[in-house]
Amino acid sequence: MVRDKKHDYDLIVIGSGSAAFAAAIRATEAGSTVALMESNVVGGTCVNVGCIPSKAMLAPAEAYFRAGHHPFVGVQTSANGFDLGEMVDSKAELLDQLREEKYLGLAREYGFTICHGFAEFVDADTIECAGERFRARAYLIATGALPAVPPIEGLKEAGYLTSTTALELREPPRELAVIGANAIGLEMGQLFMRLGSKVTFLEAMSRITPLEEPEVSETMHAILQEEGTTVLTGVKIRSVRGDAERRRLSFEKGRGHREITVDEVLVATGRRPNTDGMGLERAAIELTERGAIRVDEHLRTTNPHVWAAGDVTGHPQFVYVAAYEGNLAARNALEGADMKVDFAALPRVIFTGPTVASAGLTDEQANAQGIECECRVLPLSALPRALVNRDTRGFVKIVAERKTGRIIGATAVADGAGDVILAAVYAIQFGLTTDQVASTWSPYLTFAEGFKLAAQTYTRDVSKLSCCAA
Repeated sequence: MVRDKKHDYDLIVIGSGSAAFAAAIRATEAGSTVALMESNVVGGTCVNVGCIPSKAMLAPAEAYFRAGHHPFVGVQTSANGFDLGEMVDSKAELLDQLREEKYLGLAREYGFTICHGFAEFVDADTIECAGERFRARAYLIATGALPAVPPIEGLKEAGYLTSTTALELREPPRELAVIGANAIGLEMGQLFMRLGSKVTFLEAMSRITPLEEPEVSETMHAILQEEGTTVLTGVKIRSVRGDAERRRLSFEKGRGHREITVDEVLVATGRRPNTDGMGLERAAIELTERGAIRVDEHLRTTNPHVWAAGDVTGHPQFVYVAAYEGNLAARNALEGADMKVDFAALPRVIFTGPTVASAGLTDEQANAQGIECECRVLPLSALPRALVNRDTRGFVKIVAERKTGRIIGATAVADGAGDVILAAVYAIQFGLTTDQVASTWSPYLTFAEGFKLAAQTYTRDVSKLSCCAA
């Protein structure tokens, strides 16, 4: 029900991804009227070009690779081939299904409006979409982010792939250069490596996964090289030249100049907030130095009637962060909830093989905040599940406050690390100590047990425990 005659809706949301739908659902359940403005495909990044499509391709690629590469004696398997085009078609069918069930179908069920058109602010209180003008009591900008492309000489002319276009290839490139070796670059590069591409990672920083623990960088660097990729760090790319068939990358590493020639170049240097053309200046909405919408701890912008949520804010770019912020922004905008964003226990997952997962602070981040911390690293060679699986590549690390033993961060590299890290999220969120985790239940012969064993290393030598000792 519209609250007053001045406003067409209680809440207008620009965007239709996870943040937008979380806000719209919350607002509708509270009795507010909602309209979404979408210039592209409904569903946003996650269901269309991000989380779901990438994982829908990573899973069969991993199955194919493991069929030809496993550590078990007495078992014979073979990888007899694949059809990348069929994999892409299967992925597209899944996306169509989820888009209908989780977005378009839900919009009909909840009854909020979707305007299909580019939305922009006419003034501080008015939106125009598809030739019509709308007003609302509150607005939410949830337009997400786009692949960031570095200004490398010749790159645009030579042609390149992004995480979006790479997932549409129907034949894997014979040789692939991946610019950037953080989450997106590692996932996409390993995907094509497992389908037979010769992959070279080119990372500008001194180590891959530069925002995670150094143990992650060391472990994943070694694993990627073991699997046949080339990993180059401390690289400054000077130019890319090419034609319809091949691309030549010129770059500096150390004091030397090098070149490589590949079939395709995949740019994975992050994502930039999507704020172009929305008339933000007409609505007195300011941007940060990095081009994100400036918000306070309540997600309110510099326009008191406008909030923002998700990737467009420059906050951590995870779909669950977008959903969390969309819900929080709707409650603050319409219900006066006065809620603040809290990322203290935020989990992060890189879906490589093995998986990289973290939560809370790294050792370096804790030190930068002036927290005197104590860390322990448990190698997977101490974990019975890893021994049974014949794969001990990885570790579990805990960062704890030295004085109290309170857990403030954790990292795992292991199969299933994304599931293991949930225990760390709870520990951080609810202030558990290493002693408390060390003395609680953990199911045996699981990777989850690694978190408990890592906590036990603070007070005992776990190598002197029997397999299932408490």
